[in-house]
Amino acid sequence: MSHAPCRARTPAALASLALVLAACSPDTSDSAAPPDIVTLPPVLSVSQAAPEPIRASLIAMGTHDESVEVKVASGTDGVAVSVREIIIQPGVSTGRHCHHGQLISVIRRGELTHYADLHPGGERVYRAGESIIDGAGYVHEVRNTGTEDVVLTVTYMMPSGKPPTEMNLAECER
Repeated sequence: MSHAPCRARTPAALASLALVLAACSPDTSDSAAPPDIVTLPPVLSVSQAAPEPIRASLIAMGTHDESVEVKVASGTDGVAVSVREIIIQPGVSTGRHCHHGQLISVIRRGELTHYADLHPGGERVYRAGESIIDGAGYVHEVRNTGTEDVVLTVTYMMPSGKPPTEMNLAECER
């Protein structure tokens, strides 16, 4: 197998590096952009065409009061990553379940109660602006105990081939 010389890959590598660096230094001088959208400066262009600006939208942001480690065992085809918006109506519960991987939830609106043995007293209330980091294997339940819909943005990192939510508790680690 032959490899192309390093210099043949330089324009693509520089464009990739510029994209990464541009993401670190937003240009907020574009007053026409809505406040929740950050317009980034143009990146290096390999072609002669004028570069398009890069726009990034903040979808959800929450805080977590502890350190976070993300580690997910791979399935036969690696790790599947998906992002979902979940809306839970008042009084509704997810039922007891677990996850085969890890997920990060940001509560965007409302208040929910997370029932799990890992919390003092077996439960913890989360409010808008907070985040939940769920690890693999432990059984838990989430209920909207408030009076308005709970809106969550959830990033799932699961071994490929595994469901995002496991309702068969026999499949959960103990």
